[in-house]
Amino acid sequence: MKRERHEVVVDLINKYDIETQEELAAYLRKEGYEVTQATVSRDIRELHLSKIAAGGGRQKYIILQNEDNRLGDKYIRVLREGFVSMSMAQNILVIKTVQGMAMAVAAAVDAMRFSEIVGCIAGDDTIFAAVKSVEETKTVMQKLDEIVKGYGRNNVSELTCKESGSDLGDRGNVWRGTQYPEWRDWSRQIHHHRLH
Repeated sequence: MKRERHEVVVDLINKYDIETQEELAAYLRKEGYEVTQATVSRDIRELHLSKIAAGGGRQKYIILQNEDNRLGDKYIRVLREGFVSMSMAQNILVIKTVQGMAMAVAAAVDAMRFSEIVGCIAGDDTIFAAVKSVEETKTVMQKLDEIVKGYGRNNVSELTCKESGSDLGDRGNVWRGTQYPEWRDWSRQIHHHRLH
């Protein structure tokens, strides 16, 4: 019973922006589970749910399927610090990273175990993530965008979504992170080091 309920909790937080334990309890009741506040609180703890910004001043629960919350925070930090932009080509999600960080960011994305992602291949500053469908690619982009916005020392609220235009063809949306000067300097230093 508990295992089934946990699966339903994961489905619900993937489907809806659930901000509070009360909201989660209400959704569980709609699914036929009579739960108390204590049960919901225990489920949140056992599933290692975290909260991220959901826009409009709200937060929402997400699941990082990792037994160690500190590792989850580490993966989020790596993703946030290495992320530059992302775009989609049908069901392929292309993530651009700071030079030299694609492998680390791909490992972080893999560790988050998005059910929509089949697998990732990383180069130096580019990751190709194979996603099950075009719709699920959009879902993953939204989830990654929320994670990048919701965590980290600097404000990444300048992330923007540009609708597809003539420069994108049929590739869909592009998300771009703020181009921090220290990233460019660090990237130049690595590139200079590799050339010499």
